[in-house]
Amino acid sequence: MFSYLLESHEVVICSFSIEEARSVFDRKFPEKLESLKQLLDSIEFTKFETPAQIDPASYPKIRDIKDLPILVSAIQSDVDILISGDKDFENIEIKKPLIFTPGEYLTLMGSE
Repeated sequence: MFSYLLESHEVVICSFSIEEARSVFDRKFPEKLESLKQLLDSIEFTKFETPAQIDPASYPKIRDIKDLPILVSAIQSDVDILISGDKDFENIEIKKPLIFTPGEYLTLMGSE
């Protein structure tokens, strides 16, 4: 799926997600941190700078407030689709971006 996205769409990754991945790798997989860097260096994507200050009252309610920077970045960067396996993104009442799990997105792409 990721290869398809890279080939067929403009991929946008927010700075919050990149920093979160680095933090998790540093904490849980320090020996793989260089592999993460190589992956990010090898793919073509647009990096969106997540806002430093976010007013939760200005955005749709999300189950886990720690995921709000990702939702805000998707809204502010004006992406069409947000793909996440995180259950905290389920049932968010929003028109754009459309939010899909990886499985839902693959099913949608298979139907075209």
